[in-house]
Amino acid sequence: MSRVALVGIDLAAVLVLVFCLYFPRNRRRDMVVALLGVNVGVMAIATAFTQVEANLGLGLGLFGVLSIIRLRSSELGQPEIAYYFCSLALGLLGGVQFEPAYASPLLMVAVLVTLWLGDHRALLRGYLEQNMILDRAYTDNGELTRVLEDLLGESGEVSVRRVRVRRVDLVNDSTNVDVYYRLRS
Repeated sequence: MSRVALVGIDLAAVLVLVFCLYFPRNRRRDMVVALLGVNVGVMAIATAFTQVEANLGLGLGLFGVLSIIRLRSSELGQPEIAYYFCSLALGLLGGVQFEPAYASPLLMVAVLVTLWLGDHRALLRGYLEQNMILDRAYTDNGELTRVLEDLLGESGEVSVRRVRVRRVDLVNDSTNVDVYYRLRS
C-alpha cells in the first residue's frame, strides 16, 4: 500500500474517531483539537522516522513523552484518555507501513469499532457515576450508602454499587465521595 493511501486512511479514521464517535457523545471542543493534532503529529513523526535512519526506540520514546506531557496537563476522564490513546495509535498505524499491506487499515478499523462499542450509550445503560459533596461527615459506610441512595432516587429506584470516599472533613462536617450506582427502572 502506498504511503499516500495510508496517510489518507489515517486521516479518514481520525475524522471518524473525532466527528462520528467522540464529539457527538462527549461534546468537548477542546478535545477535538487535541485528538486531531496528536493524531496528525504522531503520524507525521512516525512517517518521518520510517523514511530516515532513526531508531524505533527514539520514536516510541517521543510518543511516551508526548503522552505524559498531555495526560498530566489537564484533568481527563477515563473516556478521554481512551480516545486520546486511540488517536495516538491511529497516528502510529498511519505512519508506519506493515506487511501485509492491509494490516494497518484493519487495525485502524478494529480501534474504531472497539471505541464505538465501548462508548455506546446502550452498553451498560443505567450505570452512572457522580462526585458528590455531602453536608455531613459520614464515617459509617452503611449509613453513607443509604443516604446516597435516598439522594439519588426515590425509594428503591437507585442501587449504589460502589462508594469511594475521597475526603471526610470532621471539622467542616462534609464528605466528598465518588458514587457509582445503577438506576433500577
